[in-house]
Amino acid sequence: MYNTKNSPRLGRAALSALALMLAATPATAQQPAEIKVGLAALVNTALPLHLAEAGGFYAKQGLKVTIVDAGGGTRGGRALATGELQVMHVGLSGVADINGKGGDLRVIASLSNVMRFVFFSDPKVRSAADLKGKTVGVSSFGSESDSAASLALRQLGLSRSDVTIKEAGGSPQRLAAIRSGAIAAAAMNEPAATQAQEQGLYPLVDLFAAKTPWLFTGLSVDKRWLDANRAVLGRFMSATLEGAYRGLTDEPWAKQILARDYKISEPKILDIVYADFKAQMPLAALPTKEAADNVLALLPTFGVTLKSQRIEDHIDTGVIDALIADGTIAALQQRYGLNR
Repeated sequence: MYNTKNSPRLGRAALSALALMLAATPATAQQPAEIKVGLAALVNTALPLHLAEAGGFYAKQGLKVTIVDAGGGTRGGRALATGELQVMHVGLSGVADINGKGGDLRVIASLSNVMRFVFFSDPKVRSAADLKGKTVGVSSFGSESDSAASLALRQLGLSRSDVTIKEAGGSPQRLAAIRSGAIAAAAMNEPAATQAQEQGLYPLVDLFAAKTPWLFTGLSVDKRWLDANRAVLGRFMSATLEGAYRGLTDEPWAKQILARDYKISEPKILDIVYADFKAQMPLAALPTKEAADNVLALLPTFGVTLKSQRIEDHIDTGVIDALIADGTIAALQQRYGLNR
C-alpha cells in the first residue's frame, strides 16, 4: 500500500479493544531479537529511532536495538547484505543504486517523502561559474546526497563532469569540509542545514523549497532478512512509530532527546530542527507512489544503472500494511491523539 497523502487511511472507523490492548502490551513472551540499525548521518529524519530507544519502546517490544553511524547511506546499505546491519536508514536512491549492482534490498518504511536538502557552498561560491571546476561533497556515491548534488547541478546548468564529486561523509562532516576548504559545496539537511546558514554558508540551491516528492529517507533491509523476519520487523516498526508519535505530541521530551543525541545546544536551532521533523514525518511511515516514481525516473538521468524501474523491486510495504490491517497503527495514533 502506498500513501497518497502525509497521513494514512485508518481503515475501520471503530477500533477494537483487542487491537488497543495488543498495541499496549509489552512483548515479554517474545524472544528478544537484536537489531543493528545504521544511520547515513546524524539527521532529523532519524529522530523516530532515537525517540523509540529513549522511550523504551524497543525494549517493550522485546528488541535490543543498537543505532550506529554507517558513514553514508550507500555504504550502510551494502552492510545489509553481509548481515553487519539488519536495518539501514537510507533513501530509495541508495537502495536502487545497490540493487542495480547486484543487491536485493527493500525500503520497508519512509521517514520522509520530500527532498530535504539545501545545497550550500563556500560564501565565495555564489554562481554556477564560481562552482565550475571545484569539488562537491557527497556522503557516499549513489546516496541521497549524491542524487541531491546531481539535482542541484542540473538546476545550475552544470553537469557532474563540470565538477569533482568527492565522498566526504554525513551532513556534519560535509559542513566541516566546506568550512575547511576541502570542498566547495554540498547538500545538507537538518540540523546541519540550519547550522550552515548560521555559520554564513551560501544557500546556492534550495532543493527543499520546491517540496519535490522524493523517497528521501527510508528504513531499508535485505530482502532475505525481510522474508525471514517480518514479525520481528513488525515489532520494530511498531516501536519506531510509537517513538515518532510521542515525539510529535510531546515537544519538550522530543527536544530533550534532540539536544542530547544530536548535540544541539542553541534553542533557535532546536526549534527549527524539531519543527521540520514535525512537518515532514509521514504519519504511518508509508512511501508515496509519487516520491518513489520520481527517484526511479530521475536516477538513470544521473548515470545510475537500475535493476528495474518497478517499484516493487525496491519497496515492500508489507510490514506497515500488516500494522494497519491489524489495527496497531490506528490504536497507537488514538493513544497519542493523532487520529484524524
